[in-house]
Amino acid sequence: MNTIPTTHASTDAPQLPASLVLLLASAAGLAAAALYYSQPMLGILGADIGASDRMVGFAPTLTQLGYALGILLMAPLGDRYDRRSIILMKAAALCAALVLAGAAPSIGVLLVASLAIGLAATLAQDIVPAAAVLAPEAHRGRIVGTVMTGLLLGILLSRVVSGFVAEHFGWRSMFFAAAASIALIGAAAWRGLPRFRPTTQLSYGALMGSLVGLWRRHGALRRAALAQGLLSVGFSAFWSTLAVMLHGAPFHLGSAAAGAFGLAGAAGALAAPIAGRIADRRGPELVTRLGVGLAAVSFAAMAFMPLLSTHAQIVLLVATAIGFDLGVQATLVSHQSIVYSIDPAARSRLNAVLFVGMFIGMAAGAALGSLALAQWGWRAVVVLATVSALGALAVRLWPGARLAR
Repeated sequence: MNTIPTTHASTDAPQLPASLVLLLASAAGLAAAALYYSQPMLGILGADIGASDRMVGFAPTLTQLGYALGILLMAPLGDRYDRRSIILMKAAALCAALVLAGAAPSIGVLLVASLAIGLAATLAQDIVPAAAVLAPEAHRGRIVGTVMTGLLLGILLSRVVSGFVAEHFGWRSMFFAAAASIALIGAAAWRGLPRFRPTTQLSYGALMGSLVGLWRRHGALRRAALAQGLLSVGFSAFWSTLAVMLHGAPFHLGSAAAGAFGLAGAAGALAAPIAGRIADRRGPELVTRLGVGLAAVSFAAMAFMPLLSTHAQIVLLVATAIGFDLGVQATLVSHQSIVYSIDPAARSRLNAVLFVGMFIGMAAGAALGSLALAQWGWRAVVVLATVSALGALAVRLWPGARLAR
């Protein structure tokens, strides 16, 4: 087995085989998809397993929380150990967690499995830097972009696929199929990935301490993580409660319909490169404000749903989902542009801090959204999403020196 140094690739190195690029893109997409399979299935899952709307809402909450914890606690390990070994171990753990979720006899077991899925799905955060290391310098941008496209497509299609499979074959079948896909990816990675040489001998404690140091030193990092986290509260509150809301009156729609809303994520996937180009030309600060503002307006527009017919409400939901997804993705791209410019030597750790903030917001949004829907109905979810987006806008508009202190 070859060993690849995790420094930089030579510009004279040959291009990566298309099969290896496809493997990396597929692995990133399927790992990220595992985070979102449960969301369109919550309406039928809760009824089948005998759990209340509030309890079943904790499934996506724990998945997102597990992902945030996994990024925080395990992201630095890629610098210290062979990334290939980490990828294989996480693939095995994710496969086992998905099987446990599919076989869960009670809501308690499902919640444990959901947390484990989130922890192991951080596999995606190991694959993207692996692609950057393997790619020759002259082709690095294209190859990493291809892998990121795979990741975005995994997120986009996960809700559509899980909604359809759950509707026709049952929610347990979706988890088992997902486990099989990760098992295949793990086997392919075992055969196709080279070994990676560690770049540091720092202890685990020193690596974790460096994250704290970066947080303390860079106000721009704190602002980006806080704003993206607040925006993620509303984003997650919507997606974590949509299936339950559509399952009830007046819609009475199944998981396939809820999953079809995931197609709105295509707007976000298309927005990513456009937002990046605008950030390069006009500056990322402009893109963040426009993105957060679009998300806030889209969330607020859902307040008009009670005034409309059932059909018109569905149309409004689709339109607002497109709007806020575009805003959230554009904001994430611009935040990454801001964070990556802080310290090129610490980009992986800076990215980890940003995504920890994002997925803490995701977990909080899933929990608060489920509580709001159960206690006060869909209007409360709309208020939560709108207020969180306005909070993110306030963070971006607040004078930079205040948050940099």
